[in-house]
Amino acid sequence: MSETQEFSVGFIGLGNMGAPMAQRLVDWPGGLVVCDMRPDALQPFTDAGATAAGSPAEVAETCRVVSVVVLDDEQVRTVVDGLLQTAKPGTVIAVHSTISDQTAIELAAECASHGVEFVDAPISGGAPAAQKGALAVMVGGTPAAFEAVREPFTRFGSLVIHAGEVGAGTRMKLARNLLHFVAFTAASEAQRLAEAAGLDITKLGKVVRHSDSHTGGPGAIMLRKTTAPVEPDDFWFPILGHVRDLGEKDLALALDLATRLELNLPLAQRALHDLGDGLGVGPGPIAKEHS
Repeated sequence: MSETQEFSVGFIGLGNMGAPMAQRLVDWPGGLVVCDMRPDALQPFTDAGATAAGSPAEVAETCRVVSVVVLDDEQVRTVVDGLLQTAKPGTVIAVHSTISDQTAIELAAECASHGVEFVDAPISGGAPAAQKGALAVMVGGTPAAFEAVREPFTRFGSLVIHAGEVGAGTRMKLARNLLHFVAFTAASEAQRLAEAAGLDITKLGKVVRHSDSHTGGPGAIMLRKTTAPVEPDDFWFPILGHVRDLGEKDLALALDLATRLELNLPLAQRALHDLGDGLGVGPGPIAKEHS
């Protein structure tokens, strides 16, 4: 499947995420086959030249790579069962929905019994990134399956990562979203501190988005290949030590302000305690003083 002209791509699920992803594939040289329970969702694609299918089984009759973007594990299982009714050996089924990594492993085994490859390929970046073809796609599967999906995936993803074996893509997505939603919780604490201090929190939001667009936000420190402690003579030690010292200073100042405002900030307290160890350089003097 090295030549795009040799195979058609199928896309099942044309909702908020699936539709902009599939739209990037309408001019796929081998042809695009789309499937959705809602006829109105199909119309823009058939108008653009794609072929509509009435069921997953009908998609698998002609497509050798099939992307699936549905709601949850149960829906994914139903779709995969339908695909396996007609999928030929060598077909690759790619699930972009965020499901359990155990579900991915189970479905991969079921697909393998039919000679079909399965990849879990969750996505990050939201609908705006999908519309721009700028999603991050984290693929769990065999090297052969990854090579088969790499080219179509680059139509909607500007970063396509082979995370490892089946299940690895989902585990990477869960780790990424752990950071995402813990950061949202931290943002809530920051807003409460700002509001209690009499600040305009919409302006704070502008500052955060502006500075993160330049610094990269939390991802800026995710450069090492291990979370093990950093040796004092390591290149990273003075860099991460500097980050720790700045962070501990600012966290301590924020907590002092919160105390004066009679505000409890549990995440900030935990961050002051854990920042140095998390960076691999151990706690600094300020964290030790507050322990």
